[in-house]
Amino acid sequence: MDATIRIKLSVMMFLQFFIKGAWFVTVGTFLIKNLQATGTQVGLTFMAQSIGAILPPFLIGLLADRYVAAQRLLCVLHIIGGILLWCAGSTVVFGNFYVLILFYMMAYMPTMALINTIAFRQMSNPDKEFPPIRVFGTAGWVVAGLIIGYTAWEQHGQLPYTFKMAAIASFILAFLALFLPATPPLKKDSSVSLGETLGLDALRLLKDRSYLVFFLASVALCIPLAFYYSFTNPFFNEIGIRSAAGIQALGQVSELLFMLLMPLFFIRLGVKYMLGMGMLAWVVRYALFRFGYLDGSEWPLVVGILLHGICFDFFFVTGQIYTNNKAGDRFKNAAQGLITLATYGVGMMMGSVLAGFVVDANATQDGFHQWESIWIVPSLIAGMVLVVFMFLFKSRKKT
Repeated sequence: MDATIRIKLSVMMFLQFFIKGAWFVTVGTFLIKNLQATGTQVGLTFMAQSIGAILPPFLIGLLADRYVAAQRLLCVLHIIGGILLWCAGSTVVFGNFYVLILFYMMAYMPTMALINTIAFRQMSNPDKEFPPIRVFGTAGWVVAGLIIGYTAWEQHGQLPYTFKMAAIASFILAFLALFLPATPPLKKDSSVSLGETLGLDALRLLKDRSYLVFFLASVALCIPLAFYYSFTNPFFNEIGIRSAAGIQALGQVSELLFMLLMPLFFIRLGVKYMLGMGMLAWVVRYALFRFGYLDGSEWPLVVGILLHGICFDFFFVTGQIYTNNKAGDRFKNAAQGLITLATYGVGMMMGSVLAGFVVDANATQDGFHQWESIWIVPSLIAGMVLVVFMFLFKSRKKT
């Protein structure tokens, strides 16, 4: 790959994930402190991501496949997103904020597929060329968290600045998109069926019992995942952890490390036990959060954050690889779209609603929460999913 193109794609990845990391991690704290939102309202806000992950990516993907160049769509969506983020950081009413974020997620979530389309179309060997570029996305998320931790916006009540920072980065990425490699629509074979166009043919994977077990486990595991995304930052700030967003950025550092180690674990463990370890890590993470809260110690909380590499890579990344192998060449894109819809769409939606309800049910009269009761819920859910999965899932030893 040409060095100039490699640099452009790396910067694209950095900004794409910097934008989300700049506001998404701390939005729960922003809502509770600045807008006096309830736990249910925080859950609804995170559910906006699920809504944005269902229909808009399909519609934008259809446009990119047939009518409009991907880099142009990326430019337009990030201009819209930047405007919405800037307005969201300026509002003081939850209803207005929710509408803005809902429309923002409808604009942002399709860009996740667009950046991959732009990158893959420039590669002759994606297996080797994509990871060194994608890693800049993780770096962008980490840098955003470190900036928030360094500026102490959480402690000083200045979290509206996170939306302004994300909006500026969105405008910069929109400008960069004008100079990204041309990624025009691919000509579609007229013989392609409607089912293939809609990605419905990927549903045939569910006829395989083991894949069905994995599919349902993925949806169920996104329920405890929603607890982490929605309420870890408010939890840390409520109990007085300094630079909470900076500490949470360690999770992405862990994610990067375990991503590099995954090939070694694959050789020794195989798919079933990789997925099982990912589920077990979620159980342990929430148990550590609960222990740290009851004991008044910070180290269990940090260890819980550092488990993110196992929690995310061993289950979700392994699941993407497993899906890719099961689908074969013809249904790879449709199958990945199906599992994304099931997890970030359906699973995260259910988890966001449940997390908001559980947090509100454990609120105290003085404005604090009984976190020891809150964290036991996702830990138990992850534990039950683990037991059922390990009992029902069958896989070949060699993958």
